[in-house]
Amino acid sequence: MVRITEDLIRRRAEHNNCEIFSLEEISLHQQEIEKLEHLDKWCRDLKILYLQNNLIPKIENVGKLKKLEYLNVALNNIERIENLEGCEELKKLDLTANFIGELSSIASLKCNIHLKELFLVGNPCTEFEGYRQFVVATLHQLKYLDSKEIERSERIKALQNYPEVKWKIREQEQAYLLKRVREKEEAQRRMQERKDKKKKQMDSKFGFDSPDSPQEKPNQAEGAGEQETCRTAENDEEDRRFWEEPTPYTPESRLETHRYIEEKRRAKDNIREAKKREKPPWTLMTAEGKVLNVNVPKLHFSLKDDEENNQIILDLAVYRHLDTSLLDVDVQPTYIRVLVKGKPFQLVLPEEVKPDSSSAKRSQTTGHLVVIMPKAKEIILAKQKVSASIKHSDCNTQQKTTRRSGQVEKLEVDPSKYSFPDVTKIIQEKERTGQGPIKLQPQKVTEVKKSSVDFENNEDVPPLI
Repeated sequence: MVRITEDLIRRRAEHNNCEIFSLEEISLHQQEIEKLEHLDKWCRDLKILYLQNNLIPKIENVGKLKKLEYLNVALNNIERIENLEGCEELKKLDLTANFIGELSSIASLKCNIHLKELFLVGNPCTEFEGYRQFVVATLHQLKYLDSKEIERSERIKALQNYPEVKWKIREQEQAYLLKRVREKEEAQRRMQERKDKKKKQMDSKFGFDSPDSPQEKPNQAEGAGEQETCRTAENDEEDRRFWEEPTPYTPESRLETHRYIEEKRRAKDNIREAKKREKPPWTLMTAEGKVLNVNVPKLHFSLKDDEENNQIILDLAVYRHLDTSLLDVDVQPTYIRVLVKGKPFQLVLPEEVKPDSSSAKRSQTTGHLVVIMPKAKEIILAKQKVSASIKHSDCNTQQKTTRRSGQVEKLEVDPSKYSFPDVTKIIQEKERTGQGPIKLQPQKVTEVKKSSVDFENNEDVPPLI
């Protein structure tokens, strides 16, 4: 049975900062409440109270709500109007679709002098002959009945016929009350039959599930699937019988329907919880020892092979606001396993890594889990770009030093590595008296001139060699 609790009221009082002592309006509709209580002690300042579509059988514990102006208890199991004399400021009362058959109980509303609107649509009393005339003549302060304005002429006519109408209402009330007695007896009988049937089913179930001999247990295990199928078929048949069986619309049948729905819902929840508990563990490795890739939490991830730093980086997109204590990281040489709230994420690595040198960190901005795993096989790579940059920087340093000193430095060439042919030694050098090209020696010519007196120098004749 659902009751009105302080926690429920605080949750429904969010508009008032969850404070209930100064609460003026609250909505408790569709909460399956079966008893009206505590509101007159906790919420004395209430002006508007919504309680429609519940299972309340009686109006009670609202007499101390002096400031209450509007009470809505439509779609409940109320059979009598009572306990509203203390609601001095009550202006509007909604009793739509209840089970009020004792129409004379509206006389208790005479004390509510500010009551202007009353709703009784959908109650058995509205089918009584002279219903409207009786209500109009009884409650002089009313302005509207069932959303229809009460004219002055209608009130005068109702007062004139009041004794006769009152007598008719009394007779119809008595007939209705006798009918209600029979309906209650029938409801009790049906409820008892249902309990006996349920007990019988439980006994048969207990006898089926507890065999006398242990030799029957393997057969029972083999027929578990057939047993489950039979139970499902029985439940479907029971549902069909319950919903197709004609029943009168009474507070008892409405309550019985609610209890049946709750029972079925509870049974489904129990089956769901049992399946969760019986869920087999996740398969992370095969029987041959092969590691499988598993992503039960369904998280996005990226695996990067950092060749420059000789390591593998895993970026796992775990939930940003997830507490780090709910993460469990296990790095193995060939795979990595991360438990996220008990759900495994497992990934086979492309290369063997060093588990002892691995590290795991959380990103402060995204919350991702970053796992850095150095490779087990060390590879030394020649960093040409770095050496070239070093040489370049050294050359720049030398040039800057040379410019500062103002001296010209020459590069020395190692003759063992670089050898050039000596062109000067290809032809043997001859002795020359003068510089430049070979010329005739003038001394010999003068000697010839001296030796020969009759010599004539003819320029057209080429010289003798």
